[in-house]
Amino acid sequence: MSLDHLISIRDLEYREALLLLDTAEQMAATQSHRVKKLPTLHGRTVVNLFFEDSTRTRISFETAAKRLSADVINFSAKGSSLSKGESLKDTALTLQAMGADAVVVRHSSSGAAHRLAHAGWMELPVLNAGDGTHQHPTQALLDAMTLRRHYKRDPSSPEVEPLAPGTDLEGARVVIVGDVLHSRVARSNVDLLTLLGAQVTLVAPPTLLPVGIEGWACDVDYDLDHALASEPDAVMMLRVQRERMSAAGGGFFPSPGEYHAAYGLDRQRFEKLAEKTIVMHPGPMNRGLEISAEAADSPRAVVVEQVSNGVSVRMAALYLLLAPEGHSHD
Repeated sequence: MSLDHLISIRDLEYREALLLLDTAEQMAATQSHRVKKLPTLHGRTVVNLFFEDSTRTRISFETAAKRLSADVINFSAKGSSLSKGESLKDTALTLQAMGADAVVVRHSSSGAAHRLAHAGWMELPVLNAGDGTHQHPTQALLDAMTLRRHYKRDPSSPEVEPLAPGTDLEGARVVIVGDVLHSRVARSNVDLLTLLGAQVTLVAPPTLLPVGIEGWACDVDYDLDHALASEPDAVMMLRVQRERMSAAGGGFFPSPGEYHAAYGLDRQRFEKLAEKTIVMHPGPMNRGLEISAEAADSPRAVVVEQVSNGVSVRMAALYLLLAPEGHSHD
């Protein structure tokens, strides 16, 4: 793989996206073994640098690194020198001096991961674990991996057949619903799914769509029932990010009840879904707001599978960026 970092889906070419997904499938195959650890990154040190809380993503990256036998240092901004005013530059210099081999960074400011990677402060691979409302590339990759496994599969069959390497998502239809405005997951998924040939429709109230949405490579619909009538292969319910809304003064929708009625995957909508349609969610879920308990707990929901695939995708990213044989791909 020619990339030195994984900052944004837009940095990936089609063949690089497929290489990441195919490598993730190879990693997933090793996780069914009794001994799940691989010696691939033995002696390497991966730093999880989290300026923003996210237990799920941090643990997923930590698990991925440890499954590849890397050492992991979890560095939280809270209670560290960062909370005392140390700059991002000073932190980068410190990590390089400590002998880190890669940095996984999550930051509330859009562009922070790019700055860390390209400001010239350190010469380490940087993996973006989410920056502001900008990008979350490994989340999009795990979502694409999950969708690839179910697309065109017989929904009545319990077996998940091995994928042929290079399988893309040509012709898949995906509906992404909810708080697009605050969602780096939505941005990353539109970029990746369309790169792989899928058709994406965003559904949200006008107040939860960003300025410039008409420039995105997707369709926009304000009517969830209309969008679901197209019988998509997947419907992805985005978390309503109430913490970001509160910081912005609120007022994005009249009430939780009205939001759920218009844009929630309630029982009625869920029961009308086509048999092939899977239900996705990046987590954590607000049950009763963007998704009903019936939908969240149904066999059609692949949320737990997304979490499992997240470890495989992050193993693949670390392997391709850090392992000499992984990094040699053109």
